[in-house]
Amino acid sequence: MSVDKVKAYFAQYGMEERVMEMEHSSATVELAAEALGCEPCRIAKTMSFLQGDRAILIVAAGDARVDNKKYKAQFHTKAKMIPRDDVEEWIGHAPGGVCPFAIRQGVAVYLDESLKRFDIVYPAAGSGNSAIGLNLTELEQYSGAVGWIDVCRY
Repeated sequence: MSVDKVKAYFAQYGMEERVMEMEHSSATVELAAEALGCEPCRIAKTMSFLQGDRAILIVAAGDARVDNKKYKAQFHTKAKMIPRDDVEEWIGHAPGGVCPFAIRQGVAVYLDESLKRFDIVYPAAGSGNSAIGLNLTELEQYSGAVGWIDVCRY
């Protein structure tokens, strides 16, 4: 299971206990916010895109939407999300549990500026009923992010 891969990933940092598994689904921003008792904007959703023959992840605030003009200016290509049925093959996690941890090698992770409004955010942790609370420094460190970008509007 992907959540087990994420727990094993965080175990190397002594943080596996911080991975939360909920009884109810947290597969969407709204469900995750309800399960965690926080505002939807604090959910750090991870979106999967194809750029030619490589996949990238963009982690953004739950209330953010990709702005196509900003995306094209940043990456010099049109935004093309990975089809739902192909996400697990490209990323290593199924939709609802996609996160920037314990992913397939070669997948680049970017953090969107929309997250910088918050001290703590909650990305998924590999399954449709898991999450981990991280501050932005931790998110940047443990996601192995290439860097911060501004491709969303909220």
